[in-house]
Amino acid sequence: MDIKYLGHSCFLIKSKKTKIITDPFDPKMVGINLPRLEADIVTISHQHNDHNHLERIKNQALVINLPGEYEKNEVFITGYPTFHDNAQGKERGENVIFKIQVEGVNILHCGDLGHNLSDDLLEQISDIDILLIPTGGYYTIGPEEAVQIVNAIEPKIIVPMHYNNDKLNPQVFANLKPVKNFIEKMGLADKDINRKDKLTEKDIPDFSEKQVVILSF
Repeated sequence: MDIKYLGHSCFLIKSKKTKIITDPFDPKMVGINLPRLEADIVTISHQHNDHNHLERIKNQALVINLPGEYEKNEVFITGYPTFHDNAQGKERGENVIFKIQVEGVNILHCGDLGHNLSDDLLEQISDIDILLIPTGGYYTIGPEEAVQIVNAIEPKIIVPMHYNNDKLNPQVFANLKPVKNFIEKMGLADKDINRKDKLTEKDIPDFSEKQVVILSF
């Protein structure tokens, strides 16, 4: 299993049998190049064009965009209903977070989560190895809320996403905070951060201390 960051909230998760794409985006809107990709499974957290651009998928795939339980090629995915804002969806609508179980690794992709998670939902999710979490604020949770969720879930690896950087379209995403704000809220220095081109199952520590990994794209 390996995970490659494609930018914004989009990842390519590969097992021996399966390619999974999360939240494919419109390159014209986001400002980052996204080539047309092959996938067996595509997860879509919500119906905004920077998360649901299926035109980037060049073959027929299983598209998962609703809560529920799904399985394909020994990959098990559970979608949990959440909201895109902190007002029960009144501002930006609904969002689905996906627990992806692949080759013994539990990954949680939070999409455009806009609020803290209830104790009940935390109990349902349970046992996450890799947390893919938005940290930029404005459209999603910000650095402070992201840290609270990290501390509640206690994953082994935290991968920030949906934060400001010099590749994003500034006309759309100028209000997002950069990833350094999240790192500071975590109480970490730059030297404490792991920077990688991709993640593999070998990167998952067999001890409980959390690690923040910034994936390049």
